[in-house]
Amino acid sequence: MKIRHFIIVLLAAISMLSSCRDKGEMTFSMDPVENIEALWQIIDTKYCYVDDKGIDWQGIHDEYVSKAAMLKQGDQLALFDLCAGMLDSLRDGHVNLYSDFDRSYNTAWYDNYPANYDADLQQLYLHDYRIAGGLYYCTIDEGQIGYIYYPSFSNSFSTRNLHWLFTAFKDCKGLIIDVRNNGGGDITNAYHLAAPFFTSDQTIGYWHHKTGTEHNAFSSLEAMTLDASWANNCRWLKPVVVLCNRHSYSAANLFVSMMRYADNATIVGGVSGGGGGMPMSYEIPCGWMVRFSSIRMYDREKTDIEQGIEPDVLVTMQSTDKDDIIEKAIEWINNE
Repeated sequence: MKIRHFIIVLLAAISMLSSCRDKGEMTFSMDPVENIEALWQIIDTKYCYVDDKGIDWQGIHDEYVSKAAMLKQGDQLALFDLCAGMLDSLRDGHVNLYSDFDRSYNTAWYDNYPANYDADLQQLYLHDYRIAGGLYYCTIDEGQIGYIYYPSFSNSFSTRNLHWLFTAFKDCKGLIIDVRNNGGGDITNAYHLAAPFFTSDQTIGYWHHKTGTEHNAFSSLEAMTLDASWANNCRWLKPVVVLCNRHSYSAANLFVSMMRYADNATIVGGVSGGGGGMPMSYEIPCGWMVRFSSIRMYDREKTDIEQGIEPDVLVTMQSTDKDDIIEKAIEWINNE
């Protein structure tokens, strides 16, 4: 399906599945066992990766219900930490618990990976830059290569922005797009950034969503189609290298995945962060919101992209006076 249709269907699914209780017309319960039971049940029936995490989810239930029974009634901080601890067992950056006083987050998905990014070293290349929409750009390698740094897919850009970038790079032999440490954002921007590198519409992956309480209850796979016409006349047919690291997550991970199908594109750096699920939120009895993935995305070969994308050229930064990943991208383009 085209991306616009995909977003419409996604929003409809979220609207249908999400809890929409009016806080002004209900009583909240701070009972620890009731909240742990409710949180466990939501994840068990609606989270789309329970069976993929390699954990005993029923055993997690028994462990945390026992811990909840020992909590002092009314101790909201202790209850929050207990709920967050249970969610941490999923090792998922898309799983968060929100309260008025804290937000839980998990770092296990990147903790054991090299950083592969140093902002100070990056500044050796990203100097005298301009900003078009959310895109930072300049030329490097004595003006021979274009360089774009995109720190967040939450920041939009237009075809006019892309026109100015590609005009600035018209005499360059290649282009580098750096999405390292990009934690994601709007997946529409991922489609739009990829569009100039395709000459026709392409199926770049598939998606499906939970349809029942069983762990394997999903809808049929539907194609995700990249609309190349969005880029109008902004086309780049010369070599392009995409830089990623483990912090390239969610929408950035999707962008890396789809760029593997672009002509003349090469992925350089570390394994991307994953985050192939689309999140939605539910409420537990105390009024806190839990966010988690209930829609799974796959690449064109129908391989789940939740665990990240392997680069074409794996590079781990070692130097203290240069960015090894940018240098490898420059070398790759110069050897094309």
